[in-house]
Amino acid sequence: MSLDTVKNATGTPDAEQPWKELGLKEDEYARIREILGRRPTGAELAMYSVMWSEHCSYKSSKVHLKQFGEKAPENTAMLVGIGENAGVVDVGQGYAVTFKVESHNHPSYIEPYQGAATGIGGIVRDILAMGARPVAVVDPLRFGAADHPDTKRVLPGVVAGIGGYGNCLGLPNIGGEVVFDSCYQGNPLVNAGCIGVMKHEDIHLAKASGPGNKVILYGARTGGDGIGGVSVLASETFDSTKPTKRPAVQVGDPFQEKLLIECTLEIFKEKLVAGIQDLGGAGLSCATSELASAGSGGMRVELDTVPLRDATLSPEEILMSESQERMCAIVEPQYVERFMEICEKWDVIATVIGEVTEGERLEIFWHGEQIVDVPPGTVAHEGPVYERPYARPEWQDALQADDANKLARPATSAELREQVLALVSSPNQASKSWITDQYDRFVQGNTVLSQPEDAGMVRIDEETNLGVAMATDGNGRFAKLDPYTGAQLALAEAYRNVSATGANPLAISDCLNFGSPEDPGVMWQFAEACRGLADGCLELGTPVTGGNVSLYNQTGDTAIHPTPVVAVLGVIDDVNRRTPMAFTEPGQLLYLLGDTAEEFGGSAWSEVVHQHLGGMPPKVDLGREKLLGEILISGSRDGMIDAAHDLSDGGLVQALTESCLRGGNGARIVVPETLDAFTFLFSESAGRAVVAVPRSEELRFTDMCGARGLPATRIGVVDGEEIEIQGEFSIPLTELRTAHEATIPALLA
Repeated sequence: MSLDTVKNATGTPDAEQPWKELGLKEDEYARIREILGRRPTGAELAMYSVMWSEHCSYKSSKVHLKQFGEKAPENTAMLVGIGENAGVVDVGQGYAVTFKVESHNHPSYIEPYQGAATGIGGIVRDILAMGARPVAVVDPLRFGAADHPDTKRVLPGVVAGIGGYGNCLGLPNIGGEVVFDSCYQGNPLVNAGCIGVMKHEDIHLAKASGPGNKVILYGARTGGDGIGGVSVLASETFDSTKPTKRPAVQVGDPFQEKLLIECTLEIFKEKLVAGIQDLGGAGLSCATSELASAGSGGMRVELDTVPLRDATLSPEEILMSESQERMCAIVEPQYVERFMEICEKWDVIATVIGEVTEGERLEIFWHGEQIVDVPPGTVAHEGPVYERPYARPEWQDALQADDANKLARPATSAELREQVLALVSSPNQASKSWITDQYDRFVQGNTVLSQPEDAGMVRIDEETNLGVAMATDGNGRFAKLDPYTGAQLALAEAYRNVSATGANPLAISDCLNFGSPEDPGVMWQFAEACRGLADGCLELGTPVTGGNVSLYNQTGDTAIHPTPVVAVLGVIDDVNRRTPMAFTEPGQLLYLLGDTAEEFGGSAWSEVVHQHLGGMPPKVDLGREKLLGEILISGSRDGMIDAAHDLSDGGLVQALTESCLRGGNGARIVVPETLDAFTFLFSESAGRAVVAVPRSEELRFTDMCGARGLPATRIGVVDGEEIEIQGEFSIPLTELRTAHEATIPALLA
């Protein structure tokens, strides 16, 4: 097959091209021709196809995501916001923290181990590219029905991939979620997050400036894995003699990534780079076009100098390959020799593949022939923008009218006890230790809190004990009932979880998982969730620093529940003052903070006992969430709270179960006169937490709550070896532990 050069493309305007097979629409292909004033070469077509994919260009979501900037709260700690590899916030003492959550959903269904492993690898490189040392990872996961045969295929592979890659990198896995729902059958959600730490002066951005500066590709060799993995499988049209399409799932090598991390951090320390970009989605197409478009000049690349694992790769395939463990750096000529020395020290392959030019074009050559000549901004940032039609689904009113508050409730104390055990042993509420025990949560020695705590927490300064906490949350059932409220509930829960540990919430990253944007009902869900999240962040003062959108998560016409996942990052001045969730001391007084109402729409109880989804989700009061957060943080800082646990999925009885089992102590609980036992135990009203208060601090704590106007109800005491709901029932901790811990191993054995 002859090389398709720019000269050839100019002279053969009518040559047929596989634009449709590469995922482009007819009008998109026409626009590319308009931009270039000719038909694209095969290499240019490859670049535009991956960079204009939904995953890379956000073409269906941009119009709604702009709210995160328009409604951003003022006077925040944000140092770098949306548009870079990851957001960066100021956490004090000269430190900056970068964090982000992304999706690797579709690859993880096709090949669970590598899909999940490379999801971790990619998000870690995003953090590294900002100039930071990665210090921890998190993994919000969602699978199909727990008892479905395919869940037994997907879940163990995903967990092994996350653990295998993260453990080999030496990064503690400190948080995340595991949720089961049949709506995710065929569309598991594998979201991955990472936290990195640096000093303010060490922040790096993805830009290529300075004519004459060298473009250096370093890390692993480029192979045929992951070609077009973010958009479509690479088309065989490029070379019809090849027997099969290249695999669309990348293959990861965590040991190569570990070398790449240490090599890059040493390069940063010596201040050898003027710009840097990781190679993730869209590979070299992304790195070269984004670096060039964000800089002040153009770029010339000699593609045939790229180190390959497979010598048969065509130029198009090299540009589309998403092979892992690669970075692209812009280096001034006088620093190139030292850059190469450091790469050699760490056994990392490094090659000068081009240089920054005076012009405004991205030019790529193959053995001296020009195969790409494009304005880089049109590839990287000026793709199509769709204002897709959206409309409230016709079924939404009927779903909300199917009120969960009217479902049959337990008629006796025995039935109430039975439903408690059913809830805490259900797959979504049961212990996930079978999963989390496969992750190294304490490597590096700075993990302060990890699963199943409300939020993960790591120390970032060993002298001052400065630390950061992160929680990820999202409830697709709530968002299905009302996507605006559901997104705010996800934000509120993650905010509450961070506050419960004693950390002050600063900012968020999000991972927005939805069905097809071509469905007006799905687009309405997406628009409402974005609006809810933007409004919520403005009220809570937590800016969106960046994130990810994952669309087309559906099988046939059936979409997943709208699942906006929110990661909240918080800072704590002294990790020694953190608040754990465990009830550790008999005699601790238990207080319920916040108001409890009859709110069962989308609840765990309605799902477990009645297999029901309908009604309205719990109401959101972000002012109350902020007040609750202030009380939890102040109580932690001033020694008034020994333990705290937010109330969310499963309500109070789930929180009591987790805190009692975590601490190995029971509790005697009294139902308040204003509530019936069922509502008291199972309601999922937001803005609530249960705290354990030392007797010596009770007066000071209740005075603080009273002065600030937060309802605080004393509901019991830590005592004994059972949970006793006085006047109703008791359950020994041994029975509770068996129910809570046996479910997941039995399902996945």
